[in-house]
Amino acid sequence: MPRLPRMLRWFLLGAVALCLIGMLAIGILVYVVSARLPDVQSLRSTELQEPLYVYAADGRLMGLFGEMRRYPVDIAKVPARVKQAFLAAEDANFYEHNGIDVNGVARAVWLLAKTGGQERVAGGSTITQQVAKQFFLSSEYSFRRKFAEMLLAMKMERELGKDEIFELYLNKSFFGNRAYGVAAAAEFYYGKTLDQLTLDEAATLAGIPKFPSSGNPLSNPERARIRRDNYILPRMAELGYVSRAEADAARAVPMHASPHERQIEVYAPYVAEMVRQQMIERFGGDVLSKGYHVTTTIDPVLQGAADKAVIDGLRVYDHRHGWRKPEQKVDIPAGADTATIAGLLRGTPPQGGLLPAVVTGSEGGQLRVVLADGSELALGGSALSWTGKSAAGLAQRGDVVRVRRLPSDKPDAAPQWAIDQLPRGQAALVSLDADNGAIRALVGGFSFAGNKFNRATQARRQPGSSFKPFVYAAAFERGFNPASIVLDAPVVFKDRRGHMWRPQNDSGNFAGPMRVREALVQSRNLVSVRLLDAIGVEYARRYISHFGFDEASLPPNLSMSLGTASLTPLSVARGYTAFANGGFLTTPWVIDRVRDRDGKDIFTEKPPTACPGCAVTTIPGQAAPVAAPSKVDGFDLGPAAGASTPAPVASAGKPSEAPKPREAKPLDPGMVVAPRAIDPRVAWQLQSMMRDVVKRGTATDAKVLGREDVGGKTGSTNNHRDAWFSGFGGPVVTTVWVGRDDFRSLGYREYGGKAALPIWIGYMKAALKDQPERNLDPPDGMVQVTSNGATEWVKIEDQERMHAEYDTMQDQEAQPTEEAFDIF
Repeated sequence: MPRLPRMLRWFLLGAVALCLIGMLAIGILVYVVSARLPDVQSLRSTELQEPLYVYAADGRLMGLFGEMRRYPVDIAKVPARVKQAFLAAEDANFYEHNGIDVNGVARAVWLLAKTGGQERVAGGSTITQQVAKQFFLSSEYSFRRKFAEMLLAMKMERELGKDEIFELYLNKSFFGNRAYGVAAAAEFYYGKTLDQLTLDEAATLAGIPKFPSSGNPLSNPERARIRRDNYILPRMAELGYVSRAEADAARAVPMHASPHERQIEVYAPYVAEMVRQQMIERFGGDVLSKGYHVTTTIDPVLQGAADKAVIDGLRVYDHRHGWRKPEQKVDIPAGADTATIAGLLRGTPPQGGLLPAVVTGSEGGQLRVVLADGSELALGGSALSWTGKSAAGLAQRGDVVRVRRLPSDKPDAAPQWAIDQLPRGQAALVSLDADNGAIRALVGGFSFAGNKFNRATQARRQPGSSFKPFVYAAAFERGFNPASIVLDAPVVFKDRRGHMWRPQNDSGNFAGPMRVREALVQSRNLVSVRLLDAIGVEYARRYISHFGFDEASLPPNLSMSLGTASLTPLSVARGYTAFANGGFLTTPWVIDRVRDRDGKDIFTEKPPTACPGCAVTTIPGQAAPVAAPSKVDGFDLGPAAGASTPAPVASAGKPSEAPKPREAKPLDPGMVVAPRAIDPRVAWQLQSMMRDVVKRGTATDAKVLGREDVGGKTGSTNNHRDAWFSGFGGPVVTTVWVGRDDFRSLGYREYGGKAALPIWIGYMKAALKDQPERNLDPPDGMVQVTSNGATEWVKIEDQERMHAEYDTMQDQEAQPTEEAFDIF
C-alpha cells in the first residue's frame, strides 16, 4: 500500500476520533451545564420589582416610592409599532429561531477568542438570550457564561411561548434614569403611555437598552439620534414594518425627550412619607419593590383645604411682622442673559407656592426679577405694598427673593404676581374622624421641599391652655361640674426646697369666685391650677392617660394644669376625639387597605369605632361580644348603654326630669367598638363648655362657621412660643399648632386665637361643608339643675356635692386673696 494513502487513512481515523472525543466532551459539557440550569418555569411566576404606590381615599395617586420606575405591561397591550421597533433593533428573526442566532454567536465566539475574553464584544444575542442573562446569569464575559446563556435560551424556547419571552424582555430591560421596562421608559422620557408613542419615539426607546446610561436621549441625545436614524428606522423599513416615507418622516423629527416624573394627583408629601415608613415597619424593607398598592384614609378635598389653610395662615402671620432681608445672594456674571441668571437658582426649590427669583435691578419703582424658568417679571405697586418699602429698599441686584402668583377668577387673564418671603413660623395641622381616628388630612409644615420634618407627628411642643379640657375632665370625674365654684385668686406654691411658684393668668388680673364653665371660657390659669391641686396630680395623670397620652410624658407636678407636657399635635387631636365622640379612645390610622400587584387584598384595617349607644363591645382574644364595661382602670365611666337612670335627687335649684334612657344599639357585624376613655357625661359637659369657648370666649372668630356643634380650646405658651387651637365640629376633630422650629417667640400677642385659630377656621370651612350637625342631646344619667345662678346638665350623683359647694361659697369673701400651698 502506498505510504500516502496509509497516512491519509490514519489522519482520517484520527480526525474521526477527535470529532468523537470532541462531541463526547461537548455532550458531557452540555449535560453538566444543563443540569445546573435554573428552572425557566419560574419566569412565569417571577415578580418584577415595582415601586410602592400610595393613593388617597378616592384612588388618586398620592405618592410613589422605590429605586426603580417600572409598570409591567401585558404583551397584548403593547402596540405593534412598539414591538416592531424592538424587533428591528434587537432580533428581527425572534419569532422564527429557536433561541439562538447562529451567525451572531459565531461572530461573538470569534471575537471572544481574539480578545481572550478581556474586552466587551458585540454578542449577537437574541432577545431570548438577553432575557436569560437578565434573569439568571451574570454579566461576566467568558465562553462558559455564553455557552450557559445559549443552552438556557434554547430551554426557554422549548418551555415558554414567544410572547411570554418578549413580554419579559420589554418589562425587564433597563432604559436608564431608573426606568425599567418600556412602559416606564415611555412615561419618563415622553410623559406618554405606550399607545400614545409616535414612530420616532418608539424607535428612540428601542435604541436605549443597548446603551441605557450613555446612550439614552437625555444623557447623549446625539448618540441616541444616530442609532434611531441610521439603524433602527432604516431596519424597520427594510423589514417592511413601515414604509420608506414613514421612516424618513420619523428621522426628520428632532430629539425631544425630557424628564417626566409620574404625575402626583393629590399633594400630601408628609402623609405619603408616613405611609412609606409604616409600610416598611409592617412588611419589611423590600416592600418598596413589590408593587404594593396602598389606599389611605386621606380625603383629597380636605387635604387640599389643609394645605391652603396652613400656607395662607402662615403668610398672614408672617406679613404681620414685616419684610425681612432676602434669603440669599448670588453673583450675576457680567453680561449674563436670563437663561444664565435662571441657572443660578438651580438647587433652590419652590416652597409652599413661593417661587425663587433673582433680582436684576430696580427702576421706576419696580423690582425686576428672573424666575427659574427664565421668565422676567417687573413687580411694583400692589405687588410690593404689604412690605411698606420701596423697590430699591427691598432688595438689590443678585438678591434671591420669593414671588407668589396671585389667584384669579378669570382663567384667561394674564398672571399677576406679588413679592413674598418664606415665613419664619411653621405650622402643623392634623384632622381626624372623631369616631374612628382615621386621618382625613395632615400637614407637617409649610413646605416638604424645604424641610421634611413632620411637625404633626414628630414635634413635641407644649399645648398650653388647649390641654386644660383634659384637666377639667379629670376634675369632673372627681365630682366637680361646670357649675362648681372655684376661686380665681393669687396663689403661691412652695416645694420642699423652698422654691416658690406663683402661677398667673394671661390677663394679669383675677376674677375671684367663678363657675368652672366660665373659667374654661375665659381660660383662667389659676382655676385650672386649683382644680388639679384639689384632685391630686397622680390621680389626674392616670386619668388623663386614658386619652391616649403616655403617662410618663405628663409632668408630675401642678404645672401640668397649664399644659407644660411636651405633646405632638397628632396626640392632642387624638385626645380631643374622646370629647367629640362620647368618651371613646380612638387610635389614629392612615393605611386603609393594601393590595398586591395582582389586586389581592393583603391587609384591610378594621379600626375600633366609637359607638355611644352600643350595649356590647369586643375584646381581643374573645370571639363573642360582651357587655360594654362601665369601669375602666378603676374609674367608673358612667352607666352602661341602656341602663336605667336613677331618679334625680333634690339639690341646689329645682331639677328637671332626667331624660329617659335610650335603647341600646346592636353591634354591627364585624364592627370593633373602641375602648371607653372617659364617662360619656363628662365628655358631653366638656363639649358644651368648649362650644361656649366659641360662642363667647377666646375663639369667637369661629362663629363664622355658623354651626352650633363647633367647639374647641385655644392654647398659648410662655413668651408666645407656641400657639394652638384644637376643636371639633360634625364628625371632625382638628388640631392646629403654630410655632418656630428654633423655639423662639412668635411675636407679641401671637396667641392661639390669633395665630392658630384662623388656620383651623380656614380648614374647617371645607371639612364641615355639607356635614349635618351632631346631636347635642345629653347622654343617659344626667339631670338638669339650677345652681350658683346657672342651669347645667350634671351627673345625677353630683347633685348633693353641688348643694354643699353652694352653701360653702356663700361664706367666702368676694375679693380674691393670696393663699399659700405646698406643691408636695
